[in-house]
Amino acid sequence: MGALLSLPLLAVPSMGTLMSFGASCCGAAACSAICNQCGIFKSSMATRIAYAFLLLVNSIVSWLMLTPWALKKLEHLTLDYVNISCQGKQCYGYVAVQRVNFALGLFHFILAILLLGVKSSRDGRASLQNGYWGPKIIVWIAFVVLTFFIPETFFQVWGQYIALAGAMLFVLLGLILLVDLAHTWAEYCLDKIETTDSRGWRVLLIGSTLGMFTASFAMTIIMYIFFAQSGCAMNQAAITINLLVLLLITAVSVHPTVQEYNPKAGLAQAAMVAVYCTYLTMSAVSMEPDDQHCNPLIRASGTRTASIVLGAIVTMLTIAYTTTRAATQGIALGTNASHAYSKLGSDEEGGNEHSLIDQQPTSRRQMRAEALRAAVEAGSLPANALDDSDSDSDDEDSDSGNGRRRGKDDERGGTQYNYSLFHFIFLLATTWVATLLTQNIDYEAEGVAAVGRTYWASWVKIVSSWVCYAIYGWSLLAPVVMPGRFGY
Repeated sequence: MGALLSLPLLAVPSMGTLMSFGASCCGAAACSAICNQCGIFKSSMATRIAYAFLLLVNSIVSWLMLTPWALKKLEHLTLDYVNISCQGKQCYGYVAVQRVNFALGLFHFILAILLLGVKSSRDGRASLQNGYWGPKIIVWIAFVVLTFFIPETFFQVWGQYIALAGAMLFVLLGLILLVDLAHTWAEYCLDKIETTDSRGWRVLLIGSTLGMFTASFAMTIIMYIFFAQSGCAMNQAAITINLLVLLLITAVSVHPTVQEYNPKAGLAQAAMVAVYCTYLTMSAVSMEPDDQHCNPLIRASGTRTASIVLGAIVTMLTIAYTTTRAATQGIALGTNASHAYSKLGSDEEGGNEHSLIDQQPTSRRQMRAEALRAAVEAGSLPANALDDSDSDSDDEDSDSGNGRRRGKDDERGGTQYNYSLFHFIFLLATTWVATLLTQNIDYEAEGVAAVGRTYWASWVKIVSSWVCYAIYGWSLLAPVVMPGRFGY
């Protein structure tokens, strides 16, 4: 929001630059502060929302860098020191997008390194993740400025090879997480049905399954009607292959052999994968260029801006989901966000063979904390009681000490997600945004630059749907092929 509010001030170099710094600093910082003060948000959730907001602002700025208006304002801000112009097929706007996203990627890379090994908010480095928003925004903006002093050949190589590889890794990660979500959702509903025998959970599971299958077939019919006319061989092939694989994967999910080795596999997972892959196919055919007269949305008046905005919203939601889902799962690094409360009276901590408190607490707060730990150790209280105690202690400190009021800290006993992995996923997200905005862009086109309206982007989505089907199919067949490695 801060960056958007500062855009009108770009016409004045000195004051506009200063106000842009101030507004951008307030954006993510205010987002985190508001979320922390709201009772329904916890510290970890507020932090993730703030980083997602920062990525959204960065993506909007990157998109604007493709427009002639943004390029002219950039020249104006640099007092005409940077001359941005197109030479042949390569436009400097491409490099500008790579610079902006490289700066944010570098920002997340440094945070990922600095936050390696942080297990709870008791670690002093945890404040780098959850606080210091003003300095962090200033550092990010400084990185953006410094990237314009790096030779353009570096970003041409970066965008064509390194960023492209990172973007493909990000897409693959998103597909894996989607399949995992499908299994997690279905298994969670089945567990609820088995433990509670609730009719509501049955209705929810059956209704969502039927709804997703209905949406999949409805989108398929729409694609055949509007995007598969005569002469549109690419669209016809993509739509037909998606329909055939959808039916195949659905049949495999309920096959007796698959059910024998994985009783929880079924139509619910297949429905979620089917609707997502069908959506990817529909997005591909609806965002392709209209040189073959196969995309009526481009020819229709009034739909260009709407489709661009809708596509941007869906893209940002997907990125936000992928990053948060990957971080909370702790994949790739083998982390676990489970609480790691220290046990009293352990041999390692003093050789005691009992669980009694043998030290005199030095304050009323410590006496209360020791009593709670003893109760948790004895099984009288749940482990999250220590979280409440830590939160209350923080509030007491803030009231009696420096006067700084903090939101509820839900990571005193253990982080909710792996900080370093979180920033690594955001690093991959910046490469995906840069690649999506710049790959095969028509630099001769006038007006607002369309996001993802290229054959490259369309084929990435089509192939991604096939890969998603393959990942889900393997998740069904793996227990059959390697039964010893799965505990069904």
